[in-house]
Formats: sequence, C-alpha cells, structure tokens
Amino acid sequence: MELSYLLAYLGMAIMVILSGIGSAIGVTMGGNATIGALKKNSDLFGSYMLLSALPGTQGLYGFAGFFILNNLLLGMNEVTIIVGAAYFAAGISLGCVALFSAIKQGSIVANGIAGMGSGYDVFGKTMILAVFPELYAIIAFAVTFIISTSF
Repeated sequence: MELSYLLAYLGMAIMVILSGIGSAIGVTMGGNATIGALKKNSDLFGSYMLLSALPGTQGLYGFAGFFILNNLLLGMNEVTIIVGAAYFAAGISLGCVALFSAIKQGSIVANGIAGMGSGYDVFGKTMILAVFPELYAIIAFAVTFIISTSF
C-alpha cells in the first residue's frame, strides 16, 4: 500500500476512533447523572435522556466525515501524498475536536441533569449551554468537508 493511502486511512480511522471515544465518555457522563437524578425526580426521564444523548452527535460527525472522505477516496484515480496528508490532517482535526467537545458537552449536560433532579428548571438553559461545545465539533466537521472538496 502506498504511503498516501496509509496516511489517508490512518487519519480517517483516528477520526472515527477519537470522536467515538469522546461520545461514549460524554453520553456515559450524562447517563450517570440521569441515574442519580432519577432517584430524586423520575418524572423527568425524557428530558434527562434527551440531554444525555447530546454528546453522541460528535461520534456521528466522525462517522459522517469518514463516509465523505472514503467515498471521495474510492473515486480517485490517483491519491497523491498531498491528498493523503490532507485527509490525515482532517482526521486528526475532527477526531481531536470531537473528542474534547463530547467530553465537555457531557460535563455540561451532567450538571444540568443533576440540577433538574434537584428540582431546578434548567432544561432549556442546559440545552443552550450544551450547544457551545457542539459548535466546535460542527466547525471541525465543516473543515473536513472543505478539505474533502479541495482535491
């Protein structure tokens, strides 16, 4: 296998792995907070579940980035070292940003869920605050898309 393909697929693998790990950690944080909050107020399970699921989107961005890059890679006649390096960089970028974004979003939603379990009406405010780390994962996904259309 050529180095260019190796770089491209390594970057794409890192993208999926890191974004998936981040999402797994983030949704676990939300899930753990939900279990605690259910002991205090089980009537809000739907709201808890929705907030708990939010960090899972970063894993989807990693998968979507892989899907886009892989389809383009398969359609290329020749993959140069520049393309391989660009795909590697895209994978590292989206993977790292999604990893940290999902973990930080998980922290926000866990705190919001804990507050809701204690009787505070913070669902909407938690949802708004949880969007902020998500924005950076969206930007990293957009950069991956822009890189994919550059060749």
